[in-house]
Amino acid sequence: MDTVARLARDERADFAAFLRTLSPEHWDAPTLCSEWTVRQVVAHVVDYDAQRFRDLLGQAVRGGLRLNRMNALGVARKPGRTPEELIARFEEHLEPRGLTSAFGGRVALLDGILHHQDIRRPLGFPREVPPERLRHALAFARYAPPIKARKRARGLRLVATDLDWSSGAGPEVRGPGEALLLSIAGRAVALDELSGPGAAILASRVDGHPAAG
Repeated sequence: MDTVARLARDERADFAAFLRTLSPEHWDAPTLCSEWTVRQVVAHVVDYDAQRFRDLLGQAVRGGLRLNRMNALGVARKPGRTPEELIARFEEHLEPRGLTSAFGGRVALLDGILHHQDIRRPLGFPREVPPERLRHALAFARYAPPIKARKRARGLRLVATDLDWSSGAGPEVRGPGEALLLSIAGRAVALDELSGPGAAILASRVDGHPAAG
């Protein structure tokens, strides 16, 4: 298995294991994704694997080519699934496939890390994301159109203080790799962990209400 696909699989396995520790109440708790509960975020993650191009095209048309609306339509297809059903589906599809296997599994890796943290942060269950996964996710995030990180990070130099990674040119933004990733992906929750002359610029480009992407 290629390196990134392996990392994506490992992230999914960790994500699924974490979901098994949640109580029934946790599944209806809010997340960093605007208006989505834990249950809805997990449904979003597991459903994209099974989609074919023609499925996505149809969903795009129904959603008026708007990513937020497309994602909402996907989650609404099967709203009554139980946590056990969602976790079982997750565990059956740890290997990236379909749309999430694009770019050598980078879509699955980035999506997995972001949504894992979207759930963990509000619930108060922090973790240390493995550095190798973070490096690949940060590098890909800057050029992944759905999360609009390229626009937020434009003209800034991003420097991770806890791993060997930096990118860009301009006023510097320094901080933990996970905080940098969440911030350029539109999650305002991590902005106070960043410093440097470019931190305020990045903060001005984050609205605090990311869509699930």
